Amino acid sequence: MFKVTPQAAEQVKSAAEQGGTAGMALRLAAQQRPDGSIDYRMGFDEVTEDDIRFTSEGVQIVIAPEYVPLLDSATLDFVELEPGESQFIFLNPQDPTYVPPERG
Repeated sequence: MFKVTPQAAEQVKSAAEQGGTAGMALRLAAQQRPDGSIDYRMGFDEVTEDDIRFTSEGVQIVIAPEYVPLLDSATLDFVELEPGESQFIFLNPQDPTYVPPERG
């Protein structure tokens, strides 16, 4: 199932507090592009009856059922890509553009 790293969870919680959306779930969505790569979307949202709901690292996650196959084995991380520049990334072995992180 989908996972959130501790670093991403900390950033999601901070963003929720700063944005006045504390207590709302993090909604994830994914769509396959024509080239096979995956386009990811996320934002805070209300839970609906049909949503798949779970918690990872203390973050309430909701995914509409149609997006579960693309997100099932993915991980949301928050990493520093360049000095002083951090962002959320999706690590998903189902995405043909996925490159596993190097372990140093």
